[in-house]
Amino acid sequence: MNTNDKYFSTNKATWNDKVKVHAKSEMYDLESFKQGKSSLMRYELEALGNVKGKSLLHLQCHFGQDTLSWSRLGAKCTGVDLSDEGIKLAQSLNRELNLDAEFVCCNVLNTSDVVKNTFDIVFTSYGVIGWLPDLKPWGQMIAERLKTGGTFFMAEFHPIVWMFDYLEAQPVMKYGYMQKDVIYEEYEGTYANEASKMVSKEYGWNHGLGEVVSVLTEAGLHVEYLKEYDESPYDVLPDLEKTESGMYVTKDKLYPLIFTLKATKS
Repeated sequence: MNTNDKYFSTNKATWNDKVKVHAKSEMYDLESFKQGKSSLMRYELEALGNVKGKSLLHLQCHFGQDTLSWSRLGAKCTGVDLSDEGIKLAQSLNRELNLDAEFVCCNVLNTSDVVKNTFDIVFTSYGVIGWLPDLKPWGQMIAERLKTGGTFFMAEFHPIVWMFDYLEAQPVMKYGYMQKDVIYEEYEGTYANEASKMVSKEYGWNHGLGEVVSVLTEAGLHVEYLKEYDESPYDVLPDLEKTESGMYVTKDKLYPLIFTLKATKS
């Protein structure tokens, strides 16, 4: 087992535990979702528009709520995730809701080994690339799985957000914007349920915007835009304030909280 395998194995165990906690959390609100509420945010809905009849690959899909939300909008979806518990729950929800999505358990970097189709859209969002030690194979895999003329879209927390350690009462800037070294954190609870007694053991990596853009362009994609926002659709950082539009911001708005990127394969 190489070092990265050890990291992935630890992360997989943590995410398997998180599935059970998140499925019962207010944040994921599974009951409302089952009743028809979409889990998708306006950034991705506006960026991808009408997906009816399009094939869509959702990378790092957790237990499939976004995948199934796209499916409800008429896309033919495949979701992949490292967590087998997440994939099991996603498959169960797919059956319960009578949808036609497919779910595959694998490390996202190995997607091309198990998913052979190409897609009109590849999608990933919110808290995804920080689990990957190297984005180069990620970018190559996205290009492999996209049809010619296809669209890649990601919405993700801004790399500045990951420079802080949030385990202290007051967030402290502790990690490098382009830090190559792995970051290990161990804490009680999860972002969706801080009161949970589960212990999260996590290995992560920081990736700057330059790295994200470069790996995608080197893989042959054309980046249409990269946008930064000083608001987040999720209340997952300390002391965020809710705005009238339902987004969350820091009190001083000194730095962006998320970014979105859209690219095409020509």
